[in-house]
Amino acid sequence: LHCGVETRRSRAMSFNAQPITLTHHILESQSHHPEASGDLSVLLHAIEIASKYISSQVRAAGIFKLYGAEGSVNVQGEVVKKLDVLANDAFITSLTRCKKVCIMASEENEEPIYLDDHSGKYSVVFDPLDGSSNIDANVSIGTIFGIYHRVTPIGEKPTLDDLLQPGHKLVAAGYTLYGTATLLVLSIGQGVHGFTLDPSAGEFVLTHPDIKIPPKAKGQIYSVNEGNTKFWEEPTLRYLHSIKLPESGAPYKARYVGSMVADVHRTLLYGGIFMYPADKTSKDGKLRLMYEVNPLSYIAQQAGGKGSNGYVNALGIEPTAVHQRTPVFLGNTEDVEDVERFFRETPSASEPTPTKL
Repeated sequence: LHCGVETRRSRAMSFNAQPITLTHHILESQSHHPEASGDLSVLLHAIEIASKYISSQVRAAGIFKLYGAEGSVNVQGEVVKKLDVLANDAFITSLTRCKKVCIMASEENEEPIYLDDHSGKYSVVFDPLDGSSNIDANVSIGTIFGIYHRVTPIGEKPTLDDLLQPGHKLVAAGYTLYGTATLLVLSIGQGVHGFTLDPSAGEFVLTHPDIKIPPKAKGQIYSVNEGNTKFWEEPTLRYLHSIKLPESGAPYKARYVGSMVADVHRTLLYGGIFMYPADKTSKDGKLRLMYEVNPLSYIAQQAGGKGSNGYVNALGIEPTAVHQRTPVFLGNTEDVEDVERFFRETPSASEPTPTKL
């Protein structure tokens, strides 16, 4: 009996000493802005709800036969997985019900989604399940999202202008990683914080406060699909050669999962650089600017790093289409600026032109 009392007491003390929940963090951040209406807090809670639902489905995918292809092909030309559809529906439903969004864009939908209720203050872009080609192999996958203030007057019908904004105008951005644990990483312009889902409590709790990308000297890791080496442009080849075969010091280590969320998350924690460069077969790159590169570049910048297309800061690129593609080099600022130097010093290198797909 005495042991039982002590156990319960230790659990209570442990609970009191635990990091704050995501909800507490959002409300605390809101309290620092007396002018805030609470709409962003409601919107972030909607994203939290969708993330919890997707997490539960990902963990039960094998049991309920959610692995495998759904049978269609999305606007990107990619085979749609069953979990892609489920995750997309979850985000659209949750964002619609919160009534704080006027327009949204998803990787899985060819056209933007205009909501009937025009009172929402925000526009949202998202990739509901990044890395879905890895689903059947039980490899980490994730959701990426970005939130903007709408630019059209509240109450009027939203337009594409509400979506097509450069990344530096993001109000908040983040991702949810579904791996050995479910982790939601968020920035609302005041640093980057990571929250781990506690399955027993059903709450995201703060486990990674104030994430900062380690300096170059401590995080010598590169992450890229080297299967595309034969197609790479000269600046990319020269940069990779410089870190794999340096004139002095140790070479960089290679780490590549194949899910952007997982690779970027590791880069945030361990340092180094994530790359998905343009090549001779994809001259404008393959990753999408609006709902992959911009949100994760925003997170990187808030963590003391940088995202670039090899020439300019990714957050400064003016988008021309919802599904626009771009090359990306993202991670420690010094590493990313080393890449930009190689592009500047290569006369034959040409800056990518925006593409709609």
